[in-house]
Amino acid sequence: MDSAAKDKIQPILLPGSSCPGPEWPEQERAEQLARGAALKWASGIFYRPEQLAHLGQYRNREVQRNYFLEARIKSVVQSYLEGVQTGVWQLTRALEAVQGTREALSQAHHLLQGLSQTSQTLAPLREHVVQHKQLQVLTQLLPRLQAVPAAVAHTQTLIDTQRFLEAYMSLRELEQLQEEAWTPLGGLELPIFQGLGLLAEALCQAVEAAAGAAGRLAREDPALLVAALRVAEAETERTILGQTPRDWRQRCLRALQEGLDRAHFTSPALPEPGALAGWLEALQVALPAELATAEALVAPCCPPNYKVVQLWAHTLHSGLRRSVQQLLSGPELGAADTFALLHWALHVYMGKEMMGNLELGPEADVSQLQPLLTPENIEQLETAFVAQVQVSVAQWLQKALDGEVAEWSRQQEPNTDPSGFYHSPMPAIVMQILAENIQVTSLISDSLHRRGHDTALSELGVFLRSFSDALIRFSQDHLRGEAPHYVPYLLAAFNHQSALSSSLSVLLPDGEASGVLAPIEAALDDVQKRICRLVLEALQAELQPLFASLPSRRWLLSSELLDGVCEQTSHFCQDFWRVRKPAVQLLLAEAERTVVLQYLRALMQGRLVCRGADERTQAAERLGHDAVQLKELFLGLGLEESAHCAPVLLAVRELFSLHDPTLLGLEVAGLRQKFPDVSEDHVSALLDLRGDVSREHRQAALSSLQAGPPPSPSSGRRALFSLVPTPTPSLSSCLPSGPCS
Repeated sequence: MDSAAKDKIQPILLPGSSCPGPEWPEQERAEQLARGAALKWASGIFYRPEQLAHLGQYRNREVQRNYFLEARIKSVVQSYLEGVQTGVWQLTRALEAVQGTREALSQAHHLLQGLSQTSQTLAPLREHVVQHKQLQVLTQLLPRLQAVPAAVAHTQTLIDTQRFLEAYMSLRELEQLQEEAWTPLGGLELPIFQGLGLLAEALCQAVEAAAGAAGRLAREDPALLVAALRVAEAETERTILGQTPRDWRQRCLRALQEGLDRAHFTSPALPEPGALAGWLEALQVALPAELATAEALVAPCCPPNYKVVQLWAHTLHSGLRRSVQQLLSGPELGAADTFALLHWALHVYMGKEMMGNLELGPEADVSQLQPLLTPENIEQLETAFVAQVQVSVAQWLQKALDGEVAEWSRQQEPNTDPSGFYHSPMPAIVMQILAENIQVTSLISDSLHRRGHDTALSELGVFLRSFSDALIRFSQDHLRGEAPHYVPYLLAAFNHQSALSSSLSVLLPDGEASGVLAPIEAALDDVQKRICRLVLEALQAELQPLFASLPSRRWLLSSELLDGVCEQTSHFCQDFWRVRKPAVQLLLAEAERTVVLQYLRALMQGRLVCRGADERTQAAERLGHDAVQLKELFLGLGLEESAHCAPVLLAVRELFSLHDPTLLGLEVAGLRQKFPDVSEDHVSALLDLRGDVSREHRQAALSSLQAGPPPSPSSGRRALFSLVPTPTPSLSSCLPSGPCS
């Protein structure tokens, strides 16, 4: 390297600098630290005087060290400068090379532009070459291409005659010829091949039609079905001219499903109202037969991956489920159709006769089938069925009631059974209607069975209210004289209630407590009470004229009045024996109670006042005799002795047989012990009948009524005096010789 070049690359040293290059910010601090360190070292070395003798040696050594460091620094800087000079020289050479490359690329670019223009002039020649090659291919294929129209027509004929395998082979040859011509022609499609797509579609449709009639072909022409399915399988994975594969297998499977659906579940085949049961019965025969055909005949004709038995089962189930949903979305089904659908779907369809048939085997995979009816469908059908049955039951019960009411206007007494009791078929009809409907609901489900019980109880309650209303109208007809056998038919109604009560267990749901029947039992009790009240009102109406003369002087002297009462009562109650037990005891007890109440009511009217001790004795004797006569009357009619009310007359007799008025308080207290419902007015009215009770004695007797011991709770007697009204006291009821109270 010459001296001029070296001068060029020498760095410029700034004034005051001891090293090349610009000063660094840290350099000054480094120098200060170095100077400080040097001073510290020097002060430490030359602190002692004896060390000053070696100062010259230290100076020489440090001078040599400085020379050595400066030499090393110069060497490093010189090496650095030489490296920089080499790099600059290499960059210069690289720049010259880049410039040469750029000039060469520019020249190549000009050459390529010239070649492009030359290539454009060769494009027509290239097109002629391509056309020449295409003409060469067409020339080679011309004999085969000329036969294409005839081959297409022949293939169509094979399709029309259902010779599927031959038609498919012919179609494949044509498509292969099309592919041979398509590749050399660069994707150019010849017009002669335009009909191949329609021909392939025609063959596919023919194969689909054969698959759709698989059940019939499996019986009549299984070879045709096998050929159709072989064509579909062969064509499933093949690709033509880069197009998507033809999925003829899926189209055949759809055709199989659609054929089954058309055969059994098309819209015109849906049943008309009222014909659902017959439609379901036909399906009950047709579907198992279809599954048996699929397993025995169709499955051997199909590839194993078709899973024909499972396909048949699931397709039939889907079609049936869709048809059922169409039925439910249409007009509301009648009660018979609703019951038929519920019973068939819940018990028959999945039973051993159909989808649960063990002969189907695991291939059918019926466990994966969705329920034929969803829970919402079942709830909808059960609700509709219950509503329809409720209307029907109400109509039948109303007809039974109308027939019974029509019997009441007959000119003859009610019919009797072999035992002589009044009898009517109405209770049996009512319970039969209710029991049959409950039995019908038990064939469907537990929830519907419970609803059937609830409906039966509800309708029986409505029927009993209607029956009670009919009894009221019957009593009004009696008052108008339009009921010739009023009491016998009321007694027959007593037997109706007994028959209904004894049959209520039929309406009790299994496992339910008898408390469920409490409302019906209460309704029956109310109807029985109403019948009893109507019978007693009739008895009271007949006896009321006879009691109008009691008490009287004639009553004191003769038993003729009570004989008439007993005779009329006996005549009225002569048909009571036609009422079944225990209702007959209730009637007799209430009849006796009615007679006794009429007797007490007549006593309380104040129509008689005893004039002396003899008349009081006669009245006491008459009361005792009447009590015995009434007791014997009802004992003769069959009333149990424990139910008699006539002893009240014996208790009243004690008030008349007492000779000393001062002891009336004891008798009144005893009367209250036996009959807690006796009041001061009743006692006062009875004391008026004695005719000899002064104000003081009356007051003492009434005071004893309040001051006496409370009545015994074990007396168990029914109310009597509280049902007997007392007259308002008047001056006419006072004896002329006695004080008015």
